[in-house]
This record gives sequence, structure tokens and C-alpha cells, in this order.
Amino acid sequence: MFSKHVTKYSSAYCHGELSTEESRRFAEHIIACAKCRNEFEQIKLGIRLAEQLPILAAPEGLWEGIEVLLEKQGMDRIRSSTTQRPVSRSWQPRFGIAAVLVALVGVGAYLLSQRPHGPTVVNAPSWQVERLDGRPTIGSAHIDDKGELAVGQWLETDASSRAQIAVSSIGQVEIDPNTRVRLVETQPLEHRLELARGRMSARIWAPPRLFFVDTPSGVAADLGCAYTLEVDEAGGSLLRVTSGWVALQLKDRESMVPAGAACETRRGIGPGTPYFEDASNDFVRALQKVDFDSRTAQSSALAVLLDQARNRDTLTLWHLLSRVDGEDRQRVYEKIAAFVPPPADVTREGVLRLDQTMLERWRALLEPSWSQNTVVPKKVADAWWRLRNGENRRVVKLDSR
Repeated sequence: MFSKHVTKYSSAYCHGELSTEESRRFAEHIIACAKCRNEFEQIKLGIRLAEQLPILAAPEGLWEGIEVLLEKQGMDRIRSSTTQRPVSRSWQPRFGIAAVLVALVGVGAYLLSQRPHGPTVVNAPSWQVERLDGRPTIGSAHIDDKGELAVGQWLETDASSRAQIAVSSIGQVEIDPNTRVRLVETQPLEHRLELARGRMSARIWAPPRLFFVDTPSGVAADLGCAYTLEVDEAGGSLLRVTSGWVALQLKDRESMVPAGAACETRRGIGPGTPYFEDASNDFVRALQKVDFDSRTAQSSALAVLLDQARNRDTLTLWHLLSRVDGEDRQRVYEKIAAFVPPPADVTREGVLRLDQTMLERWRALLEPSWSQNTVVPKKVADAWWRLRNGENRRVVKLDSR
């Protein structure tokens, strides 16, 4: 399975009809295959349009009318075949399909005209939850061994409890002690949790931006990856990525975090700047001041950060280009250029005015040093960055609370 293209499995993937292993292999294929990824995006668009249609009961006599139409069509064919020799039979299947489509369009128009004004109640989807330790709760009910987490419900663990959630067919999330999470949405094209406090570990195999985690200070969006995310009492969070890439977002502020890197967020500010966890303590402390302290403290901290930076820390410096200005931006530019000079068609002036095309071209040269000792293949990272800036990107914004 999936030795060539996987287009015929797109609908089954979107509706959760593939096994866990098949879903993982499907996701890995379309991340790297532009042809299948484009067709997958078209199918996702069709599903989104279908989701906008109302769920209504068919009127009485609907199917009787369709049967009469089909019987009449059959009799017309018989009379036609006995009175004249058909020139070609190739049109007949197409005529039958067209007739049925016309009938269905008419039925759809009728149903829309009869749409009630009140809301339609449907069964809420849910995720399977397994107790790992202690006595986790869903709502006010304890989980003995297994349970179901419906949209809108909270799963909570105390100091001695842990649980594991099956994220539809695209991955698993382990919930640590003293954690509170809520299932916000589960649809073929979007699965979303809210992490109010505590710590969770996710392992996801899915195309970019299908799984999201809301926190009080940002949104985590993944690319087939593994990571931990923890939220403190003040609403700040710490993301650590062990494979793949994760995007942290708040409004128009975004940080792209690869395997081996971490990123903090603050309530009211959003994501800080990603950094590799093997960076020096002085580097990390200086970065925290640049990200979250007063303007006065930022400039002096930047000097320490630039002094401690290594070639690999151009991940952090590249993100900082758009977060500092004036002379500070020039200092960051010069430090990056000392490690990896920009391509010939990328100018200093263009980078300083944050020309996105030039920034991305320079990033492509910097990225090999970011991927040291990471699990994500280069072709996967390239696909992620293309999707980040492409027309298929789904922008996620979360107001600070």
C-alpha cells in the first residue's frame, strides 16, 4: 500500500476509515508528494463545502418520486432500443448518471427551501480515553479503564493520575498528572484540544495543520511530529519538540520550532523565539529578556545573546530579524552573515526591510545546521515551509485571554 500515489485513499483518510498504520503512511506520503498533496487539498475543500449543508430529514414520498423517475427512464430506453438502432451506447451510462444528478440537485434545492429556522441536533463526536494511572475524570465521572471524551468535555488528572487519548486516527496524546484538557473540535480537517494547565505529550502522524492545541498564550499546530507542551498557572507555556516541526502562533506572531528545539510563550505576548536546547544557559536567559522584558533590557540582553550564538543558533537569529528593529536588526543580520553569508540575490537592504522572498531564500541555506540530530527528513521540512507560505496555509489566530 502507498508504493505509488495515494489519491484514492484521501477520502478514507479524511473520514478516519484507515487504520492507524495506514494513516501514518498516508500522511508521510502526501507530505513529500506534491501531486497527492494538491489533490488532497481539493478533497479537503469539498468536505468543507459539504459540512456547510444542513442535516435534514427527507420529506415523505421523496424516494417514491426518485423510483418513478428511474422507472420512466428505463422504459424510455427500452422503447428507444426497439424502434431504432443506437449509433453508440457510450452515451447511455452518462445519460443515466446525469439524470440522477439532476434529480439530486432538485432534491437538494427542495430541502434547502424547507430548511427549518431552529438548530439541528446531532450526536457529538468523541475520542477514546484510556486510564494509565490513578482515577482521571471526564466531567465529574471517573474513568475505570476506558472512556469517551466528547466535544466540549474536560478531562482532568490529579497528582496521581495519567491518561492517554486517541486523537481520531492521526495520533495519541498522553496526559500527565495535574492536567486539564478539553476537546474543542474533531472534524476530518481539524482536530483541536485546549490545554488549560498541566503537561501533555503528543505523537501525531498527519499532514500539516490538522491537529491544534489551544493554550492561554498561543496555539500549537503540528507537522507529523512528537512534542511535549506544558502550561503553568500564569498561562505561559513551554513547547519541546522531539521530532518533526511545530508552529506556535498568536495572532500574527509565529515561531517555527524544529526537533531538538524549544519555545516559550507568555500570556498577552504570545510565542517567544525558538532555541535549541543545547544552547548555553547565558544564551537562553538572554533570549528570555529579549522576548519578554522591557525595551531597555532587550538591547543589553541582545549583546549577550549574539556573543553566545553558535552556527546552529541561526535558527533563533533568523526569527529575531523580524522581532527587533533599527540598529539591533543590523547587529542580528551581521551575526548571521558571519556564519552563513546570504545568497548572491539576497541583499542586506532587502533583509533589513524584511523582504519575505529574500528571508526564505536565506533560510534555505541556514536550515541544514538546524536539522542536526533531528528526526525530520529534509524533504518534510521543505514541504512544511512551502505550506507555511502557500495558499493552502490555514492561518490560526487566538486572542490572548
